[in-house]
Parts: sequence; C-alpha cells; structure tokens
Amino acid sequence: MSEAIVPKGQPIPGDPEKKGWLFKWTNYLKGYQRRWFVLSNGLLSYYRNQAEMAHTCRGTISLLGALIHTADSCTFVISNGGTQTFYIKAHDEVERQSWVTALELAKAKAIRAQESDDDEDQVASGAVVIGGAGEGEGEDTGGIARELAARFHDLRTCSELVARHGTALQRSLVDLEIPPSDTTKQVSERATLFRISCNAMMNACSEFMSAAAGSSARLSRALQHEREQKLRLQEVVEQLARQHDTLEKTVTARSTPHTGGNGTTQGNETEDEDHEFFDAVEEGISTNMDDKTSFVIKVPVNRKNKVKDGESSDESEGETVTETQQVIFVEDKERAESAMGGADGSTTPSLPAKDTDIVVWPHVSQAAGCVDGRPRRTRVPDKPNYPLSLWSIMKNCIGKELSKIPIPVNFSEPLSMLQRLTEDYEYSSVLDQAAKFDDPAQQLAYVAAFTVSSYATTACRTNKPFNPLLGETFECDRMADLGWRAISEQVSHHPPMVAQFCEGTSGWQCWQEFTMTTKFRGKYLQIIPLGAASAKFLAHGNKYTWRKVTTTVHNIIVGKLWVDNHGDMDIVGDAGPATGYVAHLKYLPYGYFSKDTQRKVTGVVKDPNGVPRYVLQGHWDSRVEVAPVTSTSADNSVCKTGKFVTAWQRVAAPPDSDKWYNFTVLAAQLNEPEPGVAPTDSRLRPDQRLMEEGCWDEANTEKLRLEEKQRGARRRLEAEAEAAAARGLSAPAAPPPLWFTRDAQPGAGNTLRHLYNHRYWDCKRRQDWTGCPDIF
Repeated sequence: MSEAIVPKGQPIPGDPEKKGWLFKWTNYLKGYQRRWFVLSNGLLSYYRNQAEMAHTCRGTISLLGALIHTADSCTFVISNGGTQTFYIKAHDEVERQSWVTALELAKAKAIRAQESDDDEDQVASGAVVIGGAGEGEGEDTGGIARELAARFHDLRTCSELVARHGTALQRSLVDLEIPPSDTTKQVSERATLFRISCNAMMNACSEFMSAAAGSSARLSRALQHEREQKLRLQEVVEQLARQHDTLEKTVTARSTPHTGGNGTTQGNETEDEDHEFFDAVEEGISTNMDDKTSFVIKVPVNRKNKVKDGESSDESEGETVTETQQVIFVEDKERAESAMGGADGSTTPSLPAKDTDIVVWPHVSQAAGCVDGRPRRTRVPDKPNYPLSLWSIMKNCIGKELSKIPIPVNFSEPLSMLQRLTEDYEYSSVLDQAAKFDDPAQQLAYVAAFTVSSYATTACRTNKPFNPLLGETFECDRMADLGWRAISEQVSHHPPMVAQFCEGTSGWQCWQEFTMTTKFRGKYLQIIPLGAASAKFLAHGNKYTWRKVTTTVHNIIVGKLWVDNHGDMDIVGDAGPATGYVAHLKYLPYGYFSKDTQRKVTGVVKDPNGVPRYVLQGHWDSRVEVAPVTSTSADNSVCKTGKFVTAWQRVAAPPDSDKWYNFTVLAAQLNEPEPGVAPTDSRLRPDQRLMEEGCWDEANTEKLRLEEKQRGARRRLEAEAEAAAARGLSAPAAPPPLWFTRDAQPGAGNTLRHLYNHRYWDCKRRQDWTGCPDIF
C-alpha cells in the first residue's frame, strides 16, 4: 500500500493528544516501515520522522466514523470505509492497547464535536437571536450541558475499557491453574493494561468533577443574563408597539382629506415605504362645462365584471351616460385614467361623489344601490385603532398547545372562514364565460383562470377570518345581480372542515371541501389546503377538480405581514367530454433574486394525448391571460401561441378600503344583516358583529363564551358516546351536518365526502329551520 502525500506545510491544529513511533504497512516490497504518528483533533497523521512535521505530512485519516480493531497482540487496523486503511504495528501489546484506547477516546470526541456543529448550524439557520452576551457571559447553558455530556461520555468509554480488560485479566488468572511457560508475562501485561485503563478513568473522573464544579457559577451568570435579556426584549417590543401606534395615527391624520374654501376636495399625498395615499387635487378637477379640453369619465353600470375578448377598451366604448351616473370632467386624458384607476375604465372612481351623485361600484345595482328592492352597503365601519401588546400574548401562551390558545379578535377581520370562501366567486363571470364554450380545452383554460381569481385579495388581506363553530352556516344569494347563490356549513370541528356548494344561472355548479394543515416556523406561517374543489357545467357534463396551493404569511413576529401563494395546481377533467384534459398551473414563489416578476402564474392546458392546447400567464393578484396554441415542437416542449386574451382582471378596491380591512365591495356586503337567514348563519354571530361595530373588548368576551359553549357541547357528546358504548350501543361522536350528506368516498379509505342535499333554499322559502343547533 503506497503512502499518500498531502500538501507541504499542512498544520495540525491543537496540541497532540498522543504521539510516538509505530510501524506502518507500506507495500509488499518494503513491508512495515517505522513512522512517527501524531493523534490530534480526531485526525491520525504520520511522518517519516519528527523533522517532517513542519513541512510534509505523509498521510492522514479521520477517526470520525472510522473502524478501529485489533488484528493480533501488536497490530491494529484503522479503516474509514474503504478509501483509507492503516495497518499499524506496535512494539508490544501494552503499547498497542495504549494507542487503541487513545484512538477510541479521540473518535468519541470527534463524533461529539460533529453533533455539536450540526446543532449550531441548525440554530443559525432557523433561529433569530436578539441581543448578545457580554464578555465573560458568552457561555450559555447549552454549552455547559454539552461539556458535561462530553465528560460523561469519556467516563462511559473508560468504563467499557475497564470492563473489557478486567474480563481479560480474569481469564488470565483462570489460566494460572494450568500454567504454560509465559503465563506470568501474560498476567503482568493484563494487569498493566488494567492499570492504564483505571488511570484513564480516574483522569476522566477528575476532569468531570472539575467541569461540574466550574459549571455552577457559569450557569448562574448565564441565567441572570437571560433574565436581563428577556426584560430588555420586552421593553423593546413595547416601545416598538407605542412607536408604531404613534406613526400610524400620524400617517392617518396626514392622509385625511379636507375641504377647501372653494368647495373642492383637497388632500395631502403622503408616501412611505409601506403605504401610498392618493387624494384628488383640485387642479385635476374641472367643473367648467365649457372647458373644451375636458374628458368625460363614465361610471360603468354593468352588474358583472365583463370578461374581455381582446385588448382593453377606451372610454368611448363605455355605456351611455344616464341621469343617474356621475360625470367627472378632467383636464387631460392622463388625469382621467388616473382618476379611474386605469385606461380600461373598469375600475371605480377615486374621487368622492357629491350628495346628489350616485357612485356605482362593481356588482352593485344602479337602482339606488338596491338588490331585490333592498339597499346594499358599499363598505363596513372603519377598523378602530386598538393597540395590542404581542409580547404580553406570547408570555401567556408559553407552554400551551397552539390549538388551545385563545386568539383575540385584534388579529381577525369581521368575516368568518365560511364568508371568506364565498369570496372565491367574486369573479364568477369567468365561469359564465366558460359555460359558453364547447371546446373542453378552452373551457378548462377559463376554469383555470377562475381558480387564480380566488387569490386576488390575499396579498393585502393579512387578518385571519373567524373560525366557524360546528354547525355554523352561511348563505349568499346573489342571483338577482351576480347570477349565483352559495351555501356553506362547518361540517367538522376536529379536524375543521367546511363544505360549500354554489350554483350559477349560466349552468355551472361548484362545490368544495376546505380543510387545511398549518406549519409555524417562527418567521412565517404556512397554510396547506387539503380539501378538493370541483366545477361542473351542466350543458356539457364536463367536470373539473383541483386542490388549492400553499399560502405563506411572512413576518409573523417582527415586521410588516405579507402573503405569498406558491406551488403547483393541477386541474383535471374527470367527467364528460373533458375527461383526460389537464391544466397545470405553477405559482412561482417569491424570490429576492428572481428575474421573474413576483406573484407570477404560468400554466398550460393539455388534451388527453398530452398535446398543449392553451397557455396561461399572469399574476394571481391582478390578471390572467389565455392564448391558444397554434403549433408545437415534436416533443411538445416548445409552443407557438396566438393572441393573448384577458380572461380575468381584478377590479380595483375602493380608494379607502385600507381603513376597513382592505375589503372589496363584495366582502363588505357578506356580513350585512339580512332577514330570513338560518339561525346558524355567520351574520348572527355576536362576537363577529361586535367586532365589526368596533366593540372589540365585548367581542373578545363573547368569543370566549362561544368557544367554551362549543367545548361543553363536545364534552357532552363524548360522554354520551362513551355511555352508549358501555351499554353495547353505538352513538355518533358528532352530530351529522344539516345541509350536506356525509358519504364514504370509494377508493380513499375512510375519507369522507360531504355532498349538498339541495334542501336549504326550500327550507328558507318555508322558513323551516327545524334541526338547526343552538350554537350562538
């Protein structure tokens, strides 16, 4: 075996743990050659002589993961798995055992050092350290514990050596009954080895005791330092909360518009790194009807957000101005587009209306803002500014299970998860358009665009919705103006699950089961949906199924909250002529160094043969475009497309929606009181209603009452189920849903499906709410 040459001048860090002359096997011609060995820092190195230590190392083997075993009384072998093997011979058995003992101790220390480095790397990659230790207080309790563990491991290694050599000594003493010629020499060597092992164990015990004696003072200093750091951190967090409150009030005061002497609206334009506030400046408004350079802005009266078939239209393509529409004259076209939020005229005006004007928002009827003769509101009360100490909440939650921690309404918005899921149909006009297509590929492309639209408002909606109570329902009947109606019910509490069914006048139906799992990683929270959603078009029999992508909320503890949606989504056709068609969407994750624009979505629709038919592109917070594929390469990896058409585009939020939870107009109307709904409807939740009205203290009290009432009902059901089981009877552990039927899904084990039983709207017509549980 030839000798390996390492670069000259390679130092051996640290003081050698053991060194001396040994014989190393080189090759069959030279046999064993005398070499100078040095054991240091878990590495065994050798040289031709001591003078070479300064410039040339002949070979080195790491003891981390190496195998050390004895071949005979004087020879031992070190191997690190096949790439390196050292055959070493000592002068006698005592020297061999002394080296083996030192090598085993060095190997144990190398393993512990590696585990310690892994722990430190893990902490460095996943934790945020606030503050630092002063000089003389840098050793924390973790370092003390690791040092004591290392000393204890040394004791254990030495104990094993003592036991091993004691057994060998006993065997030698037994052999004295039939003494051979060299029995006395053997007993002497065994006794010497036993003595060496005992000395090593005594030294290890001494080091352990020294470390234990010195750790008490260091532990006290470390604990005192941690107490001081905790108090300092609490002061810093509370000070940041006060500064944030003051800054928010200042910005709000500066951004509030006021009225000048000439009756026109004036405002300051305040801009910081987080918010931009835009108000109408008086030079941008002209009420002079004789001004020949004016442009007329026409507020659209469409009851739906139309799906565009081509490029954005200009103002001349709007509807005819009627006497109920607001007409604003602006000096030039750029200011006209700015006032409308864009050149397409599809967004709402950012200019305040006069008392005699009617601002017609999207999805709101022109007739005095009424639907079915009942007026609809266009906003909710402003969000009150109630400061909350996050640190005080965290202190009270230490050691508690995350699911048992009562979350105050300060972190919520006045909508339940049932209502939040109903917002998925805000852009139902995309499904109306999809229902007109006979081509399954084109229809699937628009269904894919619709699935993206459900994330339109997630970028700015960082407050969590209320968790529904078991049996809670929510209906949304917008047949008169939007052309659809939906019913949702909380069908399970552990795990929480929502079942929803929606149907439109254009001949489509949608249903979904929404449940999720969460992963909290300190700096961010991941929400991973587990349920499936489906859409069916009755005229063609086409049915499509998909699962939602992962949502991540960043800066949970420190900084401004922001949301990212990322992952892959497959929309599969599994019924009718659309069977086999697949749309694959990719939501690109946010990246600091990404060359792509953020929040980007790309996708392709393929037929059952895997041939691309349509391509999608856009952003999940603004718009999605669709283009047909005109030709593909032989392997279908490169596609040529026709003209891109806008399938879905977000309607701009009202100009002051940042003051009321960044709601859209539809979201503001979801919790509007409505007569005739079921007694379990989310609109009737007292804690949610109190929060919307600004009574947050009362809302928190009511929220705790409702949660405790739900826990009590669950405990009663569990007690009844146990009593029935004791009598040999069967009793359900939870009440069945009222408006959905629980059904076993074939081929999926015990997974449950919840199918709509089509009873709700008939019961509402008759006002028959028999069977509705008392949950409020």
